[in-house]
Amino acid sequence: MIMRLQKYMASCGVASRRKSEELIAEGKVRVNGNTVTELGFKVEDGDIVEYDGKRIVPEEEKVYIVLNKPSGYVTTADDQFGRKTVLDLVEGVEERIYPVGRLDYDTTGLLILTNDGEFTNKMTHPSHRINKKYIAKVKGIPTEQEMKRFRDGLKIEDYTTAKARIKLLRQFSDESLVEIEIREGRNRQVRKMCEAINHPVKSLRRTQVGSLRLGDIQEGEWRYMTDSELEKLAER
Repeated sequence: MIMRLQKYMASCGVASRRKSEELIAEGKVRVNGNTVTELGFKVEDGDIVEYDGKRIVPEEEKVYIVLNKPSGYVTTADDQFGRKTVLDLVEGVEERIYPVGRLDYDTTGLLILTNDGEFTNKMTHPSHRINKKYIAKVKGIPTEQEMKRFRDGLKIEDYTTAKARIKLLRQFSDESLVEIEIREGRNRQVRKMCEAINHPVKSLRRTQVGSLRLGDIQEGEWRYMTDSELEKLAER
């Protein structure tokens, strides 16, 4: 067996391949006692790989978990500021799991956790164009013209968003509920897009990733993904 170090780390359940690349660049990984920072470095059978001083080996049992993330949790395996992480909500799982992508600290809803690096790469890499659906409560009531701008793509900071979907679900006196669907996953993108059409988000919940739906899982609770759900996601 010969494979790139970041792929090996992903197979061990340390993190996704992209996150593993960051850990390598930060000098947190050693191979046979030597710190490695080269992203093209390859390992083979018999090599001893350590992360943060502990030896890592490939996970044999792949685990796929669906979590309904509450507000007030960070979407990381650990947090330097001591804040609660989404892993604090998942008890009784022996495998070393990590989040697939991110949800903001104050965003709720569907989050996948796994120890399968290849699956994570497929779900998060931009080339796979995985749709993500949200329900947002926004300030005010978007007009048809504003929603058309949202759908066509918005100039945000130094980039223009890809085409998206937005649908008005309910309207009240000074706020409304909208359903939003995007394919990108940039930092706080939904919130920035809503601000760009002058309707800031008051609350945000992710309800769907690809074919996977949140369903009736209560906030803070989780379950294992079913075989049929996993198969549908793998069809892409």
